[in-house]
Amino acid sequence: MLTPLFKDPKLNEEIEKYCRHKSLDKDQTMMSPGEEVVFVPIVISGAIRIMRQNEEGSEVFLYHLYPGQTCAVALNCCQAGQKSMIRAVVEDRTEIVQVPVRLIDEWYKYPEWRSFVNNTYGSRFRELLQVIDLIAFNNMDKQLLHYLQERARALNTKALYITHQEIAEELHTHREAISRLLRTMEEKKMLKLGRHTIELL
Repeated sequence: MLTPLFKDPKLNEEIEKYCRHKSLDKDQTMMSPGEEVVFVPIVISGAIRIMRQNEEGSEVFLYHLYPGQTCAVALNCCQAGQKSMIRAVVEDRTEIVQVPVRLIDEWYKYPEWRSFVNNTYGSRFRELLQVIDLIAFNNMDKQLLHYLQERARALNTKALYITHQEIAEELHTHREAISRLLRTMEEKKMLKLGRHTIELL
């Protein structure tokens, strides 16, 4: 590992010894609903998009994982002995460290690891509340803008190469509704539409 993840040298030694470093390609699915969770990822570089999927295959965007972060839902599944409840998709070329499930609780002996896990739960809970607020209390245009801004932030760009259908599927709505909202946002000079591209202004 090029850069230690934590300050505690003993914890970093165990990470070097027991964890696997892995490179993931853009658009690769790292985890799917129903899969057994055998590791928890810690992002080293890049970004991973986390989505909740129902039995019919409809999805809703939850949050992104950035360098130095891990997935609260994966942690919870590990500790509860449950299978994956999310789909994790790589936004761009990403490097992760895979922490084996058996070490999640064992590493609680390290105060820094315990703080890392607790802070992960806290920050993700706040993000999930934001998603719930957007869905429950705001119009689709605010949900759409939030989604586009988060995708752009994850890719460190203002130009997204994405179709209206892909957006509709992840926001669990109709393509026609997304296209109509995007055209309205373009008229308001909030973004610029191209062929399979959306540029935030």
